Amino acid sequence: MFEKHIFICNNERDPFANRDSCGSEGNQIRVELARLIHEYGVRGKVRANKCGCLDACELGPVVVIYPQNIWYGNVKTEDAEEIFKQSIQQNQIVQRLLIKPDDWENRK
Repeated sequence: MFEKHIFICNNERDPFANRDSCGSEGNQIRVELARLIHEYGVRGKVRANKCGCLDACELGPVVVIYPQNIWYGNVKTEDAEEIFKQSIQQNQIVQRLLIKPDDWENRK
């Protein structure tokens, strides 16, 4: 069993869809998190998975960390290392990326 499980939305929508897509950026974020997991020797304890839509398209790309139930939005590939070091290694929250209740309420 994994101590932490990271889900990264990589849902790819049609370019003409009425909602945003996490797609290619989500894939890049997952690759970077997987690289960090391997580099820091926590493979088998932490897993980074791509996933489909997390119903937060307007807040994406979205990264979710369980079991802490941390939801990050508008994540960029360059944020992956900060997320890894803060949330995976130190059990801290990257406040600037955290999806807050108001963000959920105000999404389209």
